[in-house]
Amino acid sequence: MSVQDDNTIGRLPPLPLILGVVAACVISVALVWLVAGATVVAIAYGGALVAVLLMLLLAARLRTGAVEQDLGLPDWSVTAAAIENSRRALAVTDRANRLTCANTSYEEWFERAAAPLELPFAPKSRERLMIAAREAWRDGSAEVELLTFEGTDKRFRLKVDRAGRAEDFLVWRFAEIIQRRSYDGLVDQVAGPLGEVMSRAGLELALVAPDGVVQAATQGLAERATGGSQASLVGMEFVQLLRSDDRDRIFFAREGQQGSPQTLVHVPLDLPTASRVSEADQAPSLMLLVDSTVGIGSGWDGGGKAAIPQLEALLSALPLGLALTDRDGRFLFANKAFLRAVERESEGLPQFPSDLVVREDKAAIADTVRRFAKGASSSGDMAVRLSGDKEEPVSIGLAGIRGMGDAAVLLSITDSTEEKRLRRQVAQATKMQAVGQLAGGVAHDFNNVLTAIIGYCDLMLLRHTPGDSDYDDIQQIRANSNRAASLTRQLLAFSRQQTLRPVVLQLPDVVSEVSQLLKRLMGDKIEFAVRHDRELGPVRADPQQLEQVIINLAVNARDAMQAHAAKTGRQDWKGRLTLATRRVSARDVRKMGSDIMPADDYTVLIVQDTGGGIPPDILSKIFEPFFTTKEQGKGTGLGLSTVYGIVKQSNGFIFADNVRGTDGTITGARFTVYLPVHKGELPIAMRSEEEAEQKASEWSGGGKLLLVEDEDMVRAVAERALVRAGYTVTTASDGEEGLAEVANGTEDFDLIVSDVVMPAMDGPAMARAIRRVKPKLPILFMSGYAEEQLRNEIDIDAMYFIPKPFSVQQINAMVAEVLAAQRDG
Repeated sequence: MSVQDDNTIGRLPPLPLILGVVAACVISVALVWLVAGATVVAIAYGGALVAVLLMLLLAARLRTGAVEQDLGLPDWSVTAAAIENSRRALAVTDRANRLTCANTSYEEWFERAAAPLELPFAPKSRERLMIAAREAWRDGSAEVELLTFEGTDKRFRLKVDRAGRAEDFLVWRFAEIIQRRSYDGLVDQVAGPLGEVMSRAGLELALVAPDGVVQAATQGLAERATGGSQASLVGMEFVQLLRSDDRDRIFFAREGQQGSPQTLVHVPLDLPTASRVSEADQAPSLMLLVDSTVGIGSGWDGGGKAAIPQLEALLSALPLGLALTDRDGRFLFANKAFLRAVERESEGLPQFPSDLVVREDKAAIADTVRRFAKGASSSGDMAVRLSGDKEEPVSIGLAGIRGMGDAAVLLSITDSTEEKRLRRQVAQATKMQAVGQLAGGVAHDFNNVLTAIIGYCDLMLLRHTPGDSDYDDIQQIRANSNRAASLTRQLLAFSRQQTLRPVVLQLPDVVSEVSQLLKRLMGDKIEFAVRHDRELGPVRADPQQLEQVIINLAVNARDAMQAHAAKTGRQDWKGRLTLATRRVSARDVRKMGSDIMPADDYTVLIVQDTGGGIPPDILSKIFEPFFTTKEQGKGTGLGLSTVYGIVKQSNGFIFADNVRGTDGTITGARFTVYLPVHKGELPIAMRSEEEAEQKASEWSGGGKLLLVEDEDMVRAVAERALVRAGYTVTTASDGEEGLAEVANGTEDFDLIVSDVVMPAMDGPAMARAIRRVKPKLPILFMSGYAEEQLRNEIDIDAMYFIPKPFSVQQINAMVAEVLAAQRDG
């Protein structure tokens, strides 16, 4: 204990009184000297008088000290005794930072009797001390959460208060911060009251050292392991207490298989950290033995006897979603199917069933569960909306059960995840079909207009030569008409009504054709890479449409990477677009377990980017027509829907998913196109204009044609083109008129050229009626719809097809080819 002694100084008499006493003494000595006439007598008298005065002054000082003691002035010995504390170090300093008083803990912790500001704390801690001292002098108190002593791992917490009658002292209170371990005091708990409670519940505990030796155990564990509750398991090897059978079930070694199986749960008490690896390595483990008779089947009245020990395992194995609640409506158990059905696999089971549903249904399901729990045994079901899916209600079955301990209500729900997915697919297909029908109708009418425009341009160009004043204008009109025709093909593509010109091709050849264009489209900040697999099978597809698929996917990836860079704010971003082809065999498809793709050989095109991926909530919507994530006015929503339509019309499949990095984060999107390997013969495809002119020149036999078309402008331009080519043309404005021309027999036609969609009697109906009169008369259909759709409606011999819009050269070439085929056949 360190106390600085500050003796109490007695109060002195006032100065006038002292001067008076001195004057009186001098006067009295002078009088004695005058009266006696002897100097010796005067000196003796004066000495005696001074001695008496000194004795009186000493007595006065002693009485003053006693009075001050009685008045309660500070006594530092009492203060030092009061601040003694074994868990706190306390010190008192004055305004000069001198240590006035300190308790024993202070001297022992810091090993020196110095003021706190003079102790060897770490530099940052010393700075916190000085700040705390200034705040305490200014505000009356201050606190520091962490102080470290230089050269040691000791840590302290400090509180400083200003004190004293004149507030001229600081009281420093230091508390040591002790890092407690998870197993401190656990030996006494396991062997004491906690162990008794756990044993009564059928749970046994053992504290086992890292070398496998038991440090403490419950009395119940000792009784079951040795047969006596008073036996001590300390020092025994824990593994020697147990044994397992051929089914890996665990039993007590003494009881063998005659006893009940145990579930062993290993609980590490301290996890190693960077600062305490060696300490954690020495930490013991808590071994928990759960008897098979403990769990859901245990009696709710606390008896601890199992009604149905294997109930939980049985419910877990069932595919139906099942859960149990107690009488208060709290969940006891739910199997994986139930968690999957309520979309809680990752979050786990909540406390009450009402936590699974939307706010409006909480009260209803809570009341229903309590009614089934406390009433007579009954069952029923109710419709609720889950909090994760607020649009579609689900049906939950409830049944009150008795005699199963805590379990009082059984909840059941069917996992409808697959059903919901199929429902969404059907809705998507219905939407695509409706939009496709609308787009197909618009494209058909638009194709009729374009056929007339292109045809008249061709007829006008026959009368003009390069250099004429109108030649360039006509060519410009024709070029814009062809551009409009490509837009109609795009409309028909996503509705899967486009007329394809399929050929047998190799997918790498198509990729190489568009590679240079893609490099220019990507720009300098996006790296473009192409990888091809070996031994790829040929595919049957329209090469121009496949190029459109690749370009659309690449442009979509470029926009995604640019948007991701703008979102992250990176100016030095670099993207990567990868095109790859792969060979996938039927065996690989079967391993994939896909319900959508049949098991067959496929050639696969993969387009992968680094654009941050597709948000999961829109992943199922990206192929919908008119759906776009771009800003208004910057996207039509037809790009990916067109890709989807072209791939599906080519008998292929397309899937979109996200690519994850090594750390599990989404790094980009990937589109995978599966095209079946071609194994058959290819039908005749539509000729290009150059090929059409060459083919038309090969036929010079002429012929009589019946032209059936309800659109006047299309009929007029086709008639003029065919007449100019040397054919005799008879026209009809609808199917009934065309049938009458054939049935009347006034003309013997070599070929019928007919539209498909017409009022009253359409082209297929007219064709079927004509075949009853003229079984071998060939028919050339022209339409803006797809050839496949027409062949599904009518499949007869000697039937040919030309898609709209067509040029004068193309229709002449097609007629010539059909007539030549009939002659040669």
